[in-house]
Amino acid sequence: MFSDASVIMSFSTRLLAWYDRSARILPWRIAPGSGETPDPYRVWLAEVMLQQTTVAAVAGYFARFTARWPTVADLAAADDADVMAAWAGLGYYARARNLLACARAVVAEHGGRFPDSEAGLRALPGVGDYTAAAVAAIAFGRAAVVVDANIQRVIARHRLIETPLPMAKREIRAALAPLVPGDRPGDFAQAMMDLGATVCTPRSPACAICPVTADCRARGRPDIERLPVKPPKKAKPHRHGLAYWIERDGAIWLTRRPDKGMLGGMRALPGGDWSDDPPAESGVVRVDHGFTHFDLTLTLVHREVPPESPGAAAEGLWWPIAELDAAGLPTLYRKLTDKMLERDA
Repeated sequence: MFSDASVIMSFSTRLLAWYDRSARILPWRIAPGSGETPDPYRVWLAEVMLQQTTVAAVAGYFARFTARWPTVADLAAADDADVMAAWAGLGYYARARNLLACARAVVAEHGGRFPDSEAGLRALPGVGDYTAAAVAAIAFGRAAVVVDANIQRVIARHRLIETPLPMAKREIRAALAPLVPGDRPGDFAQAMMDLGATVCTPRSPACAICPVTADCRARGRPDIERLPVKPPKKAKPHRHGLAYWIERDGAIWLTRRPDKGMLGGMRALPGGDWSDDPPAESGVVRVDHGFTHFDLTLTLVHREVPPESPGAAAEGLWWPIAELDAAGLPTLYRKLTDKMLERDA
């Protein structure tokens, strides 16, 4: 915890001075000192996309989404399948479903304007504590305490918080709260994110150029990279599944996965449930894919006609193989179709 008011003020002053010189140029960000007003829709969209996803991966998706759906009203009116297809490859597909639900709630319940408080934002579908705080601070200038993985790392090191995550989150938040300035809280949050992303990095932090290194308690420690302390990783279970390649007249049969569950609402190859046991059929190709909580081996099997088993054919359509890029298949199924097409080339 910080106890000296002058130290608290000095931290934010040093950090914001550094940010004014060194802020990353990002497509969703208003540059410090520009005088422009952030668009809450763009701030919210970026924050949702950036959850557990890198800036590099998000940039192209953000540009395509905002070009196709430039306002929250445009997104709210979009067809579900179009949004899910546009999201394909970005992962964590529940975010896309929540994105639509939130946009529609903003339009239907708030006249197309995002609430300007943390509490109001948190009441929207799919908006949790982090996103509510980030949008409140960046878009509306609220003095919210924004804590993402980068900020966790900065504070854990600066205050030498050695309590393991996730128990340390409360301690980190308590240490950060008094540092948030009443003016420029949005810039402060983004400066903390940039500091963690570019200077106080997980490996080989650049302490020599850090604007708050003078009073960093972890500075010079040989074990600085272990902060924040993380619990031991658990071994991920391995699952297996079948997918079916059903081809006719240059097209393949695609289905739509159930709205709830893994890859919910996405177009996919038909197939059975995923289980702990390897399939009896050897198939023609297979791919390995990692999800957050388990790894999967998916085996592709030829079928002549859509299978009759419940859930295997489901609702579907014939999709031209030459136009698979436009199908919006999630990464797992795109890896499988690519491997199949490479085999047949």
